[in-house]
Amino acid sequence: MATKFHTVIHLLVYVVTMVAAELQRFQHPVKADGSLRFLAIGDWGRRGLYNQSNVAHQMGNVGNKMDVDFIVSTGDNFYDSGLVDEHDPAFYDSFTNVYTAPSLQKQWYSVLGNHDYRGNALAQLSPTLRQRDDKWFCMRSFILHAGNVEFFFVDTTPFQDKYFTETDHQYDWRGVLPREEYMSRLLKDMDLALKESSSKWKIVIGHHTIFSAGHHGNTQELVDKLLPILLENEVNLYINGHDHCLQHISHSNSQLQFLTSGGGSKAWKGDINPWNLDEMKFYYDGQGFIAAEITENDIYVSFYDIFGNILHKWSGSGDMTYSTL
Repeated sequence: MATKFHTVIHLLVYVVTMVAAELQRFQHPVKADGSLRFLAIGDWGRRGLYNQSNVAHQMGNVGNKMDVDFIVSTGDNFYDSGLVDEHDPAFYDSFTNVYTAPSLQKQWYSVLGNHDYRGNALAQLSPTLRQRDDKWFCMRSFILHAGNVEFFFVDTTPFQDKYFTETDHQYDWRGVLPREEYMSRLLKDMDLALKESSSKWKIVIGHHTIFSAGHHGNTQELVDKLLPILLENEVNLYINGHDHCLQHISHSNSQLQFLTSGGGSKAWKGDINPWNLDEMKFYYDGQGFIAAEITENDIYVSFYDIFGNILHKWSGSGDMTYSTL
């Protein structure tokens, strides 16, 4: 159950404004020194199974040591087919009753994944869920401003052509159709918001991969439509889930880093495809999560496994980056 203190804090935190585009903007406070710390996790909602509980335990430990400010969810929040409605017990079984550590009782900023769209997508966006557990926050696309960092959360599922033609699954496209208008408006809004941003660090969050050596591989629709916007607007990080692994790919011609955090529960062992080793900085076919710290001039990213081991580190400062194992 959410505490009264938690609720009061959030009433202070969520000051909603509108950017010139249609994306809603939210504010989150940073630490006194201006730094920000967060965890990123994706593809997790399996009622604690497939090591979800073990990942959650280590997230709690790392979150406590870092004193994280919030958690980012990269989507596929509830398997196998999202939520039935706002009162689906899977919400408690896969979220509230799994992420119980005190350090994880911070705001969770979430996007929808393709599995979430297979259920009642509107249920995850409903204020009713925030009443059930007020650390939950999910929208299709939005902007989060925190100190000198702006996070741009983007709804990537409607971009994939195959979801509109496959017959094995049904998707909840309420609020998305007509699709071409939805995608066009979202891309224009994202481009405008990025151009208007004066933040030092720009981070884009989406469920689907842009580049990946994992099971799903590249998402060509995002390579064609979203990537040019990220490159033009000098985005620093693109953080995604979808492939059930941990991964770091560096763009060969820009500062953009592609980070996959899709190891929240079930992983796909041995499912990796060849990749240019100059770009592939790290790949792990197991469960885990990402932890990040951002200061005025630097960003530090660590990849953790279910035992609390740091598997890979990366840091960046302006246009200069380096990677350490």
